[in-house]
This record gives sequence, structure tokens and C-alpha cells, in this order.
Amino acid sequence: MSRMSASAVSAHPDGVMLRVWVVPRSSRSEISGRHGDKIKVRVMAPPESGRANEEVRRLLFRRLGVDVELVSGATGREKVFLARDIELEEVVGKLAR
Repeated sequence: MSRMSASAVSAHPDGVMLRVWVVPRSSRSEISGRHGDKIKVRVMAPPESGRANEEVRRLLFRRLGVDVELVSGATGREKVFLARDIELEEVVGKLAR
């Protein structure tokens, strides 16, 4: 992902907050760039019973290697996740891959 928007990721006392735009029912699951000032994440799961949220959480966990928790946006496309026990610079580096 080229140049992370400052508002897409921000430092938090417990780690890093990530603002995410989710596209459910995609052909594959991936972190696919940016959507305005958010990280764009495509997931194959449908937005039913929290399945898309869980797939986004697992995808972020695999990329970042730390616990990731949904903080807000459980029913909308715009979500905020908290990646715990990681520094902002490390998140930016791992998302740039």
C-alpha cells in the first residue's frame, strides 16, 4: 500500500487504531489500498452475523501479527479496529507490503 494516510492509522495508548472501509462478498480477501482516508479491505465473507467483521479481523491479525479488536462500526462498511501492543511505524511498514 503506497503512503498510508495519517488518518487511516493513528497511535493509541494500547497500540494503533486503524480506520477501515470494508467491501464484503469480494472475489478474494485482501488489503487492497485506500478508500479516501481509510484502509480498503475486501473480504469474501458476506456482511451477515458478523462474518465479514471476523474475516477483516483475521486478515489484519495475519498481516500485523498482533491481536486486533473491532472497536466501532460493527454494522457499517466503515470500521475502526485497534491493533494492540504494536507501534505506529511497524503497522505502517507491515501494511505497505
